[in-house]
Amino acid sequence: MSTISNTQTKEIVNDFCTEALKLYSELEEILLDLESNPSNRDEFEKFGQVIDRVMGAAKAVGADEIGKFCELGKAIGYKASQVQDTPLLNIVVAVLSDAVDLLKRMTMTIQTGEETGLENMNTSAFVSRLKWLSGKFKSIKRSSVSIEAKSDADIDELLNNLGL
Repeated sequence: MSTISNTQTKEIVNDFCTEALKLYSELEEILLDLESNPSNRDEFEKFGQVIDRVMGAAKAVGADEIGKFCELGKAIGYKASQVQDTPLLNIVVAVLSDAVDLLKRMTMTIQTGEETGLENMNTSAFVSRLKWLSGKFKSIKRSSVSIEAKSDADIDELLNNLGL
């Protein structure tokens, strides 16, 4: 197997960033639909599927922080698809909107060649909301439509993996 040249690597990473930004737009459209109808379980499932595509690509190009962050969004989306508490779902939509915004900013830092990740972004309020949501989702076992049920610690574990 041949080594990928630096030019090829930059092209692959740039393609990832371009595609990820398109998928973030798709996620924003899903979230707009959910703002008007937060009880639409199919849209939460769809959110999980789209963010899963970004997750896989991020991990493939070595954007591990984005991949882990997407995994967190995926878990929240799938768990939210099993909840019927509309006020809670409204909060989930807001948190997922914040997540997409952070993902966009992280992707743009890669695209521009900056060496910053989450450590230089003010995420404390966002992390507090994620931890609160984690508590609300403790009783939900399934975190994906395609992966067998994981432990209740999924969201907490993903936050720890991100160092949050």
